[in-house]
Amino acid sequence: MAEPGMDAGARVVAVLLAGGLSRRMGGGDKCLQQLRGKPLLEHVIERIRPQVTRMVLNAAGDPARFTAFGLPVVPDVVSGFAGPLAGILTGLEWAAREAPECRWIVSIPTDAPFLPRDLVTRLVAGAQQADGGDALACAASAGRTHPVVGLWPLSCRAALKQALVTEDVRKIDRFTADFICPAVAFSHVPVDPFLNANRPEDLARAEELADAAI
Repeated sequence: MAEPGMDAGARVVAVLLAGGLSRRMGGGDKCLQQLRGKPLLEHVIERIRPQVTRMVLNAAGDPARFTAFGLPVVPDVVSGFAGPLAGILTGLEWAAREAPECRWIVSIPTDAPFLPRDLVTRLVAGAQQADGGDALACAASAGRTHPVVGLWPLSCRAALKQALVTEDVRKIDRFTADFICPAVAFSHVPVDPFLNANRPEDLARAEELADAAI
């Protein structure tokens, strides 16, 4: 029998989250900021595409600005900039409609250019070991969890919609507290793979570390 997560890519949709307001970066599309001559989004796609079967970009506004990336673009299904949980719900509903053969989505921030190349397999393994596959899972490094980098079974979408729409839940960890959600630890040496470019100084730091990123 295959080890947990060995065929993860055949059953996971990546939802690339680009719906934030990017206030700390001065507004605009943070994922289109340049790192080593390429948009952050391109770095993310290059690392995640080999790990999954389908990818979808969650972003508001005119989708034409993302045409060059060749991905379907979907806005939040919940209005009012409800945070990453809204993007996750959007991804779950898109996957249920467009990729029902998939069991999970993986939520991916588009300002993290050094994401692990084995992220999906390890998150799936963590979920399967915890609960046979219906658990959630999130990434961790250097003693910190990264809730926005998470694995979400399609079976949780009704509960998430209820939490967002009826209960006004906005924080990821508040929602996941009611579920089995193991944190899967990744090494932060030589570079933390979950370094995110929220501010101009973070982007400058990423430029310095890019050669060392695995």
